[in-house]
Amino acid sequence: MNRIDQLFQEKQNNILSVFFTAGHPNLNDTAKIIRELETSGADMIEIGMPFSDPLADGPVIQKTSEQALKNGMNLNLLFEQLMEIRKSVSIPLLLMGYLNPVFKYGLERFARKCYEAGIDGLILPDLPLNEYQREFRALFQEYNLHNIFLITPQTSDIRIRQIDEISRGFIYMVSSASTTGTKSGINDQQNAYFKRIADLNLNTPRLIGFGIKDKKSFENACRYANGAIIGSAFIKAMEEEGSLEQNIKTFIKNIV
Repeated sequence: MNRIDQLFQEKQNNILSVFFTAGHPNLNDTAKIIRELETSGADMIEIGMPFSDPLADGPVIQKTSEQALKNGMNLNLLFEQLMEIRKSVSIPLLLMGYLNPVFKYGLERFARKCYEAGIDGLILPDLPLNEYQREFRALFQEYNLHNIFLITPQTSDIRIRQIDEISRGFIYMVSSASTTGTKSGINDQQNAYFKRIADLNLNTPRLIGFGIKDKKSFENACRYANGAIIGSAFIKAMEEEGSLEQNIKTFIKNIV
């Protein structure tokens, strides 16, 4: 069974997924961050594949991509860093990024490397639904990779139900139309959107991302979905003074 499915079977609420960019703050921090996140209490981890033109990402994550690329991170190195991770980590791991680096790497080669490294899912925001069904779906299923689709407040109910029908794992509910890390909390309009989606009674679990930054916003998101995703706020916490391990422990403790 895919580890994402297993997680949602075992824990239906208050799921915390954490995003960080591979190769940031330092080139060889990736495995250390993953292990520390699991030990500290994260339920799932999204590993960002750095890209030179991350359109959906706000300034915090853009900066980490730039730094990671300067540090020398690339897909070959990332897979090398992840190849032994399943000896010490059991929670679901996903790769998040954009199609261009995946195509350059080679789609089937990429999917095979994900399988070999123990990756459970992919979040590719610029992968259209129709193209996924036509070109990607069979390959990803062959390698037991769940492709995670994003919805926004502007996504129609019809489109959401189409996504629900073909989704595996969970649906990523983007809380607003802005880029990541640019909103200061959750407002009433966003809560109305969360309630609208909850009232659709979808079959696929949902996690809310963008704007989740602390215990209050995490708990609010969990009122309407199975859990939430934190990215920019976690990255900022890692960059604070003190050891990387202690910063991770403190941040997760303050959320859950």
